[in-house]
Amino acid sequence: MDSFFKVFSAAYGGGDGYALADTLSPIAPASQPDKLRRFVHSTNYASVQNDFKYRLLYDKASPLRLNVEEGKAWVEVYVSFWKACVEILQAEAAINDNQKPSWEKVYRAWKEVSDHLNRGYTAAGFENWTVPCLYVVGKYLRMFAIKADEVASSLEQTTIDFNEDLSLDDEQHANLEDAARQLNKVFQLCLSDRASLEESRKWGIYSIINLLFKTYFKLGKITLSKNILNALRAYRGDMPELDAFPLSHQVTFKYYVGVISFLDEKYEECETCLTEAWYMCHKDSLRNKELILTYLIPCHLLTTHTLPSQALLEPYPYLQTLFSPLVRCIKQGDLSGFDAALAAGEDEFVRRRIYLTLERGRDIALRNLLRKVFIAGGFEPAKTGEGSVRRSRIRLVEFAAAVSLGSKETMETDEVECLLANMIYKNLMKGYIAREAGMVVLNKKGAFPGTGI
Repeated sequence: MDSFFKVFSAAYGGGDGYALADTLSPIAPASQPDKLRRFVHSTNYASVQNDFKYRLLYDKASPLRLNVEEGKAWVEVYVSFWKACVEILQAEAAINDNQKPSWEKVYRAWKEVSDHLNRGYTAAGFENWTVPCLYVVGKYLRMFAIKADEVASSLEQTTIDFNEDLSLDDEQHANLEDAARQLNKVFQLCLSDRASLEESRKWGIYSIINLLFKTYFKLGKITLSKNILNALRAYRGDMPELDAFPLSHQVTFKYYVGVISFLDEKYEECETCLTEAWYMCHKDSLRNKELILTYLIPCHLLTTHTLPSQALLEPYPYLQTLFSPLVRCIKQGDLSGFDAALAAGEDEFVRRRIYLTLERGRDIALRNLLRKVFIAGGFEPAKTGEGSVRRSRIRLVEFAAAVSLGSKETMETDEVECLLANMIYKNLMKGYIAREAGMVVLNKKGAFPGTGI
């Protein structure tokens, strides 16, 4: 335990919140694989309370001089942390023995750590520089809840269910639901702090918000994220600016706000947030960039009608598999190929919540097909007698033939006329339909906006 208190004293005495938070990490560093085990074996259930109390409050050899109230609060935090570490080691031992680990006990023990830490801020005056502790404890609270739910779910699948008419979704995520409530308490703890910004817990707000976003997305309760954003807007005048926080917090926050906007079909807001997150993201964070592009590519498809280049997709094999078939079909105006590629990737598109947005990309494929018909129409002499211009009067039957070939389905002229009217309405084509003449008259100065034709 001497090594633990040496680290604690250095961190607390130096006002280093991140070093202090490391003392609450339940994961041993690679350089000290037995750190957790040595910490647990340095005391026992009978003496752990007195050991921490002596070291933090009564050890005259210690350079620390904590006031009694704050010291007692840290004692409770670290005693509960020690007990949680005991449960973690027991769970790991069960895994090594090919037995079911009790992550439920780990989660409950870790929840005690979170509760004592929260009380330290509300009742014992923990200072704002210690807020990284909230993030570390909240991070592992979420992780242990997920592990506990996974084990509980696997056990349920091996038992007979006498209530098959009832949904078990909430029960299967009971611990994560509870963790979400705990994290929301921490969020309120930071948000409602009335101290001046220099001494405020609000400096920990975005790390907790990001944990809540991850938790709500995991639970499939994304609408709850909007409550967080609404509360944040209400306190906007009393909050530090987002760009004052670490880049990692900014990138994660902008990513989730972008995805929320995407799901609300607010594509311009989504594009702004995700583009900012993309440019702020570390160049080597390929996984994070991949997640951003998963939503930014469909967003660009709708807002600017642009497709990702091969150079953009090259570092991301997953995105190549996901989008390349659709991109190829959209470029070629291959409607039947687009439908087949969309159907082939449907499960993954639905899981990523991008299916409906990608489905609207069929309009871009149709536009490219109609554009090919326009280009194939060739040129006609200009009315001025000098040079030539593209033929702008295209027969409906020519478009009908192209659409039938592209979709591999015979389409009536009336159906094609309806498609063309829809394309004009969406500003993907410029012109009008002359029904009596059976012609489509296209704009000579830009029949297909944004394509150079």
